[in-house]
Amino acid sequence: MRRRALLQLPALLPAILHGRGLDTPRYKVVTPAAPQQNGLGMPGKFPGRVVTVHSPTCIDEESAVVNQNAVSAMISSGMTTLTGLKDSRDAWASLFSPNDTVGIKVNCSGAPQVCSRPEVVGDVVRNLVSIGLNPKNIWIYERFADQLASVHYERYVPAGVNITAVETQRRSILGYDPFTYVETDFFGEEDTRSNLVRLVSERFDKIINVPNMKDHGAAGVTGCLKNIAYGNFSNVARSHYEEKTNTRTFIGTLAAVEPLRSKTVLSVMDGLRGVWHGGPFVRDTKFAFYPKQMKFGTDPVAMDRLLIDVIEEKRKREGAVSVWNRDPRYLGDTRELDPNKNPFIREPGHIEFAGTLGLGIYDLDAIKEDVLHLA
Repeated sequence: MRRRALLQLPALLPAILHGRGLDTPRYKVVTPAAPQQNGLGMPGKFPGRVVTVHSPTCIDEESAVVNQNAVSAMISSGMTTLTGLKDSRDAWASLFSPNDTVGIKVNCSGAPQVCSRPEVVGDVVRNLVSIGLNPKNIWIYERFADQLASVHYERYVPAGVNITAVETQRRSILGYDPFTYVETDFFGEEDTRSNLVRLVSERFDKIINVPNMKDHGAAGVTGCLKNIAYGNFSNVARSHYEEKTNTRTFIGTLAAVEPLRSKTVLSVMDGLRGVWHGGPFVRDTKFAFYPKQMKFGTDPVAMDRLLIDVIEEKRKREGAVSVWNRDPRYLGDTRELDPNKNPFIREPGHIEFAGTLGLGIYDLDAIKEDVLHLA
């Protein structure tokens, strides 16, 4: 029998938030895992630090073809600047060792239009192999098999790298850990548990998070936090119903669960191509845009705080309503055609909430961003 322990902080949060006049569900967090004491888990070695690398040649806007050389240069510059080390291999070796088993959490929900580009993921794998990791100890993973298969990561990585979906069939529970879960009743749903991906609790030593730059109809934006939270738990879509969404508190609560929190040591945000409305699925390509950048960090809150500004600036240029707007007049089911219609009251406040759980720095004045412009 595995001994189960309750995380005390999430259990206390409802009382704290109700005391501040904020409505939040009551979460029960169950996990046998204790926090790791290596200092690598979120917010990681570099709290409040973000490196943004721009390259005008990284992707062609007409064909969406990626320039692999430009991407490799962006990743090398981003990692050396983040770690303060001159050699790219030293930068990667400061976070990973040859004995690690590493999971790479990709985002394929918007594939093939907008996803964790295989050129980016392939270069991440190349860097891990360069410091001595066996390809067999590297796992590219996503929740849903159909989305993952559509990207064809196998064409961009060495033989032996594992590419696996948690749910080979939709709603299968076999890939989830029955002993690690968050339990809450949002809307009287029958299944009130969300379980952690079994690979995270049982196999991976460390996780690299590779999110995209997207807006999101419920969460406001979807970047590091949502990819690592909703992408690693079952039964998460239940958090929103009609116009109400609980993403403000659910995303951070999931991301803070051990061992997910301790094992997530790096985020590489793929902003070659993004989504400014209709995310995360981007069914209409007119809502895709080209930030032509990547962000690097160990602090998902700081990275997502800067992501808000990227999405907001683009929406403002397009004349779209702010992701912060909570006016019910903008609710509707025509969001894929009208950028001033939302399916839910958006909750970009989930990023600040995650900061209150100790997952990172939200205050812009406390975030240090290094911005690099490559030729």
